[in-house]
Amino acid sequence: MASMLAIVVSLLLLMYFAYRGVTVLLLAPLMAALAVLLSGEITYFLPIYTGTFMTALGNYVLQFLPIFLLGALFGRLMADSGAAATLSQWIVDKLGARHAVATVVLACALLTYGGVSLFVVAFAIYPIARDLFREADIPKRLIPAAIALGSFTFTMTAMPGTPAIQNAIPIPYFGTNVFAAPGLGLIASAIMLGGGLWWLNQRVAKARQSREGYGEHPDEGGSQPHAGADADDARFVRLPLLLALLPLVLVVGVNALFTYIVFPATDFSAVTERFPAVNPGRSTGLWALIISLVVACTVLVVMRLGHWRNLKETINQGVFGFMLPLFNTASEVGYGAVIASLAGFVLIRDAVLNVSDNPLISEAVAMNVLAGITGSSSGGLSIALQTLGADYLALAQQAGISPELLHRVAVMSAGGFDTLPHCGAIITLLSICKLTHRQSYLNIAAVTLMFPITALVVVILLGTLFGSF
Repeated sequence: MASMLAIVVSLLLLMYFAYRGVTVLLLAPLMAALAVLLSGEITYFLPIYTGTFMTALGNYVLQFLPIFLLGALFGRLMADSGAAATLSQWIVDKLGARHAVATVVLACALLTYGGVSLFVVAFAIYPIARDLFREADIPKRLIPAAIALGSFTFTMTAMPGTPAIQNAIPIPYFGTNVFAAPGLGLIASAIMLGGGLWWLNQRVAKARQSREGYGEHPDEGGSQPHAGADADDARFVRLPLLLALLPLVLVVGVNALFTYIVFPATDFSAVTERFPAVNPGRSTGLWALIISLVVACTVLVVMRLGHWRNLKETINQGVFGFMLPLFNTASEVGYGAVIASLAGFVLIRDAVLNVSDNPLISEAVAMNVLAGITGSSSGGLSIALQTLGADYLALAQQAGISPELLHRVAVMSAGGFDTLPHCGAIITLLSICKLTHRQSYLNIAAVTLMFPITALVVVILLGTLFGSF
């Protein structure tokens, strides 16, 4: 009982201090140490730190470093090449201020589905959203919710083939790929997008009835720049639309090519003979994603040769940008490994696993709880799979549930309660928009919690009745 209480206390403190802005790089090992101390296992503190925390952290870095690195680099190349600005402006030109909410949501969705970091997207789209909402006389307080709907929901967790790190994390645990359960993913995406747009348009209509308008915001100033990039370059350099769209098509298309055609037709016997520890069935999903990102990054660089303002700086900023998200998540994984090693975790694990006889419901509860506690979809998902992934796979196999369905439910569940008020992405988004939780969080919660959870329930029901499709 003391060990379980130690785990609960450390989790609550982790959530509190994360909300207060303390970096997870320091917070995760400190809270892991506190859990060990309170559970009475202080004698084993150093072995637990070096043998459990650092081993789990290191294994995560070894496994996912290429995805974080290439994803950050691709996002920076898209932003600084002008491709991101071209695509977002094209949507603006087609839909205009009359459909300001849908314009912002779809611009964000297109960029994030193509692999651009949600933080880069937020910096890129905010100036456009601000001008559109002011022109349409829509309250500025709705901008964060529109950006969140397009960036933090269906393109992150549900759309088949999305290169978001959340969609890659279950691959080595379940032997799946980023296209897992594509039909269910599309249904879930439609629920999230349709429900979110309906909600925001209802808020717009209500604001117009009360003549609220855009509002007075004297602290707005000029356009917000990209993190580490020149705002004028990022926003006003234009590419032909097809060239701007090509890298996004390559990320999804090359991934699908290797996932469904090249790798299934490849004989990996020589690979397994040379590298016995490698399991191609659990690795090809990651390999396909790595190849697609490399191809897209290469095409972007070649496509803009002679037109880069400072290609070296762009590449450096992209590469440097991956380290903090990677090590934040890896630290959370190390924390989860320490918690899983404590005696009290057995009680928590059994309670979660016994929430329902349906492994999908149990998995959904576990992922949502851990994502909510950590304020991070990738962190919560990583901790849950690190500690419970093998259990869920075994339960699913006993129940005749496909790993693909398990994958999709896991990813969608991590995108539910991850956007509680202490979520770092929400805090950053509100900072970019120069708004407060009090002004905007209710609508953010509606589009990132209510409809994703609704979509998750639908996917679990359909998956239970009809299996993965």
